Amino acid sequence: MPHPNNTRYYAHQEYSGWVRFFHWVRALAIFVLMLTGFYIAFPFLQPRSSVYTNMYFLQAYIRSAHIMVGFVLIAISLFRFYLFFFDRKSREERLSVKGIFSLRTWLDQLKIYFLMGRYSLRQGLYNPLQFVAYFSLCALLVLVILSGIVLYYNVYHEGLGARLQPLFQWFEVLCGGLSNVRYIHHLATWGICLFIPVHVYMVVFHSLRFPDGGADVMVSGRRYIKG
Repeated sequence: MPHPNNTRYYAHQEYSGWVRFFHWVRALAIFVLMLTGFYIAFPFLQPRSSVYTNMYFLQAYIRSAHIMVGFVLIAISLFRFYLFFFDRKSREERLSVKGIFSLRTWLDQLKIYFLMGRYSLRQGLYNPLQFVAYFSLCALLVLVILSGIVLYYNVYHEGLGARLQPLFQWFEVLCGGLSNVRYIHHLATWGICLFIPVHVYMVVFHSLRFPDGGADVMVSGRRYIKG
């Protein structure tokens, strides 16, 4: 017989294997794109230095890596979009949309972040602040992808670039020219840079504040709920 003071927790599946896989690959792709993108914008390494000998095409190598990882990010974003709307295991993510339109849910969640309230059960996987933050990330990724494709076909005019140009030239026209597209690409990148510490703070806050809100959920896919 269990001790009466013992608390039992039950494992609840929150994230499918595909969602977790795409989360970590997307995170890695974003960091690689940020590092290579900053170098492309400001090439601070000299290819003829004592450290990088015979690296006469260093900028070209980094640009190629940036492009390849960029297309990986596009593929991941498309699959993630499909999982959110059509995957049966992502139903709880879709239910999170309802919390955005509930003033009571917003107030309860703000009290929690200001250490004035207690944890309460919510409908869906994310609270309103989390959902708005993730939605903002998706919007920034859309801007980065669209502007990145425009910048790509304006450098590589043959092959894939030639096929992408008639499909995405509307975005270049909408932005008012290639210079504005480049500016939007950089601005959206800085927006993603700002999202990262906010995301980490939310994860760490819930890990320390609530025993069932650990960061390991995105590793195991399971959240342990008090029975």
